[in-house]
Amino acid sequence: MPPALPQLLPILRACWSPETSSQWRPDNPARGQCNVTCLVVNDLYGGDILKTELPEGWHFYNRIAGERHDLTAGQFDTPPAYTDVASTRQEALDGTAEDCYATLKKRVEAALARTPT
Repeated sequence: MPPALPQLLPILRACWSPETSSQWRPDNPARGQCNVTCLVVNDLYGGDILKTELPEGWHFYNRIAGERHDLTAGQFDTPPAYTDVASTRQEALDGTAEDCYATLKKRVEAALARTPT
């Protein structure tokens, strides 16, 4: 069983890197991680994948048990004006490289295996 979502955020921060998004920066590790992160969160918790259109393109995040969860919102100076457009795993995957998603999933799973329950 995965940890509560707030406990997942530090694990994600430790796992994000240039191998999980080409937009990653040390001063903004969540930058460009929305696609891969929403897919991993969906793998762990189920729920829905949502998106909001921003000037630079679509931003992806999750809805779990009726609540919006955007674990990459920290990349923005100001939170987006969420429109909660329904999306799909395929649409989120189309916006990233499959190896970036696979790398993040593998890293998160390894970190969770090392985390005491």
